[in-house]
Formats: sequence, structure tokens, C-alpha cells
Amino acid sequence: IIPVVMAGVLGIYGLIVAVILTQNVAKSDYSHYDGYAHLTAGLCCGLSGLAAGFAIGIVGDAGVRAVGQEPNLFVGLILILIFAEALGLYGLIVALILSQSSQACTNS
Repeated sequence: IIPVVMAGVLGIYGLIVAVILTQNVAKSDYSHYDGYAHLTAGLCCGLSGLAAGFAIGIVGDAGVRAVGQEPNLFVGLILILIFAEALGLYGLIVALILSQSSQACTNS
């Protein structure tokens, strides 16, 4: 059940980024720079969540089978799952940084 919970946390990361980006879109002076920054933030969070979910799925499948045969491997399984979850967390951090960047673009 631990890999399932960790994969669910990745979905919550995406929800956090979506709420933050939605609040920033309501501005009246929404520039092209802001649009591309928010697109990049969403892609960063989404693709890192995809990679982390893929890693959690592979490690979770192999780890649960291994723990069934050798219970001493449980701590190692948890550590590897935490490292896989860190991929999604790094994507969330970068997405939050990108979502807060802003620059005024002028039409000349």
C-alpha cells in the first residue's frame, strides 16, 4: 500500500501547481512571458510526476515481490521509494519557482 500512497502524493503535487497557476491567470495584464512560464511550470511538474510515478511503479512492483520472499528488504524498499518520490518533489519546487516569475512584455 505504500507505493500507492506515494503515487497519490504525486497527484497532489499537480493539484497544488494547478491551483497556484489558476490564481495567477486571473490577472488583467497577462503577458506572453507569464503564459510560457506557467506552461513550463505545468510541464515541469507533470513530466517529473510522470517519471516519479513510473519509478515508483517499477520499484513498488519489484519491491513488494521481494519483501514477500525476504522481509528484511522492507527498509531498502522504503528508501528507494523515497528517492523516487524526490523526483516529483524536485519538479514541484521548480514549478513553484517558475510560477512566481513575472516580466512585463511591451508591444513595440
